[in-house]
Amino acid sequence: MTTSKIEISGLRKQFGDLVVLRDINLKVEAGAVIALIGPSGSGKSTLLRCLNLLVIPEGGRIRIGDDA
Repeated sequence: MTTSKIEISGLRKQFGDLVVLRDINLKVEAGAVIALIGPSGSGKSTLLRCLNLLVIPEGGRIRIGDDA
Protein backbone atom coordinates (compact mmCIF):
# COMPACT_ATOMS: atom_id res chain seq x y z
CA MET A 1 0.00 0.00 0.00
CA THR A 2 1.36 3.41 -0.99
CA THR A 3 1.10 6.11 1.62
CA SER A 4 0.48 9.74 0.85
CA LYS A 5 3.24 12.15 1.82
CA ILE A 6 1.25 15.33 1.21
CA GLU A 7 -2.48 15.51 1.75
CA ILE A 8 -4.55 18.69 1.47
CA SER A 9 -8.28 18.73 2.10
CA GLY A 10 -10.72 21.62 1.95
CA LEU A 11 -7.97 24.26 1.87
CA ARG A 12 -9.22 27.85 1.81
CA LYS A 13 -7.22 31.09 1.69
CA GLN A 14 -8.40 34.62 1.13
CA PHE A 15 -6.89 38.08 1.25
CA GLY A 16 -9.54 40.51 2.40
CA ASP A 17 -12.64 39.84 0.31
CA LEU A 18 -10.66 38.04 -2.44
CA VAL A 19 -10.88 34.25 -2.14
CA VAL A 20 -7.68 32.88 -3.69
CA LEU A 21 -7.99 29.18 -2.79
CA ARG A 22 -11.40 27.56 -2.35
CA ASP A 23 -11.89 23.93 -1.29
CA ILE A 24 -8.54 22.67 -2.61
CA ASN A 25 -8.00 18.91 -2.30
CA LEU A 26 -4.73 17.23 -3.26
CA LYS A 27 -2.96 13.99 -2.45
CA VAL A 28 0.68 13.41 -3.46
CA GLU A 29 2.12 9.94 -2.98
CA ALA A 30 5.70 9.30 -1.90
CA GLY A 31 8.10 9.61 -4.84
CA ALA A 32 5.60 11.37 -7.11
CA VAL A 33 6.63 14.33 -9.24
CA ILE A 34 3.93 16.94 -9.84
CA ALA A 35 3.63 20.33 -11.52
CA LEU A 36 1.29 23.19 -10.68
CA ILE A 37 0.21 25.00 -13.81
CA GLY A 38 -2.22 27.83 -14.36
CA PRO A 39 -2.45 31.46 -15.37
CA SER A 40 -0.97 34.30 -13.38
CA GLY A 41 -3.01 34.97 -10.26
CA SER A 42 -4.60 31.51 -10.09
CA GLY A 43 -3.19 30.69 -6.63
CA LYS A 44 -0.19 28.46 -7.42
CA SER A 45 2.26 30.42 -5.26
CA THR A 46 -0.30 30.88 -2.50
CA LEU A 47 -0.83 27.12 -2.36
CA LEU A 48 2.93 26.55 -1.99
CA ARG A 49 3.15 29.27 0.66
CA CYS A 50 0.39 27.52 2.60
CA LEU A 51 2.32 24.23 2.37
CA ASN A 52 5.42 25.95 3.79
CA LEU A 53 3.36 27.75 6.47
CA LEU A 54 4.52 31.11 5.14
CA VAL A 55 0.81 31.94 4.80
CA ILE A 56 -1.81 30.56 7.17
CA PRO A 57 -4.99 29.34 5.45
CA GLU A 58 -8.44 30.25 6.76
CA GLY A 59 -9.66 26.68 6.58
CA GLY A 60 -8.91 23.12 5.61
CA ARG A 61 -6.19 20.71 6.58
CA ILE A 62 -2.61 20.15 5.40
CA ARG A 63 -0.79 16.97 6.37
CA ILE A 64 2.85 16.42 5.40
CA GLY A 65 5.20 13.48 5.88
CA ASP A 66 4.39 10.80 8.44
CA ASP A 67 1.29 12.75 9.49
CA ALA A 68 -0.18 12.36 5.98
